[in-house]
Amino acid sequence: QVQLVESGGGLVQPGGSLRLSCAASGFTLDYYAIGWFRQAPGKEREGVSCISSSGGRTYYKDSVKGRVTISRDNAKNTVYLQMNSLKPEDTAVYYCAADSGPVCLRGATYDSNWYLATWGQGTQVTVSS
Repeated sequence: QVQLVESGGGLVQPGGSLRLSCAASGFTLDYYAIGWFRQAPGKEREGVSCISSSGGRTYYKDSVKGRVTISRDNAKNTVYLQMNSLKPEDTAVYYCAADSGPVCLRGATYDSNWYLATWGQGTQVTVSS
């Protein structure tokens, strides 16, 4: 079966770092753009980052630029989200999703084009002292 699994979340102090992983099973990620999204309590889901199938193009939400890096290792069938200098406002459930094509057509934006994508179950990130 087709499945994405996020991992790497947890509790971290402000200024700390986490690396989230998105591992695929049942299909290979080589042909698909992968997005990272987050949803905080009481808030709308928002796009954080997106990476093209080859890794040649990356996109970021303005508020995380300089602190977040998306990457992929297609040989391991895994996409990563490295997050540094974390802030309390980064607290959210983080999700990855596989698009149906190779490019990030809307950059880092979450819109209806992602509704039918393949999604993981999410991993909780909590930034607190």
